[in-house]
Amino acid sequence: MSANAKKPNIFSTPYLTRMAILTAIAFILFLVQIPVVAFYKLDLSNIPVLLGAFSMGTVPGIIILALKCALALLRTTSAGVGDLADFLMSAALIIPASVIYHRNKTRKTALIGMAVGTLCMVVVGVLANKFIMLPFYMGAYHMDMDGILKFANVGGIDSEWKLLLLITAPFNLLKGVVLSIVTGLIYKPLSPLLHAKIK
Repeated sequence: MSANAKKPNIFSTPYLTRMAILTAIAFILFLVQIPVVAFYKLDLSNIPVLLGAFSMGTVPGIIILALKCALALLRTTSAGVGDLADFLMSAALIIPASVIYHRNKTRKTALIGMAVGTLCMVVVGVLANKFIMLPFYMGAYHMDMDGILKFANVGGIDSEWKLLLLITAPFNLLKGVVLSIVTGLIYKPLSPLLHAKIK
C-alpha cells in the first residue's frame, strides 16, 4: 500500500454489512455447543470473528466479537459474567492472531498468529476462570470450591488449581487448536467473498 493510499473506512456500508453477516453467523454457531469435559462446552463461534479480523482488521474483528457476546446476553445463564469472560478469552485469541497476520499477510503468519493467540487464550482463560467465573458461580449458587469440584465431576480433580491447570487450560488449548485449524482451512477459499468490493 502506498503512503498516499487511503485506509479503508471500517464504518462504510460494505464493512458494516460484512460485520453484520459475520456476527449473525457467529451467534448461530454460538448456539451449537458441544460438551467436552466437566462444565466446559466447545463452540465454533469465533471462526467468523477470526475471518473478520483477518479480512478487515483487528478493530472490525473485535466489533464482531463484542456484538456476538452482546447477542449472547439474550440467553445468558450467568447474568452476563460468562459472556464477559468469553469476550476476554476470545479477544486474547483474536487480537494477537490479527495483529501478527496483518504485519505480513501470509499463511505462515496467520498460523503463527493463531498459535500465539491460542497460548494467550489459555493464560487468560485460567485467569478469567479463577477471578471471574469460579467466584461468580460460588456466589450465585452458594457453593464453596468443594461444591464446584463435585459439580465438575472429574476424577482426580480435587483442588482449584488442578481444575484450572488440568481441565480449564487443556480445554482452551483444544478450543484454540480447533478454531485455528478450521479457520486456516477455510480462510483462503472464502477470501474472495471476504474481500469482495471493499474499498
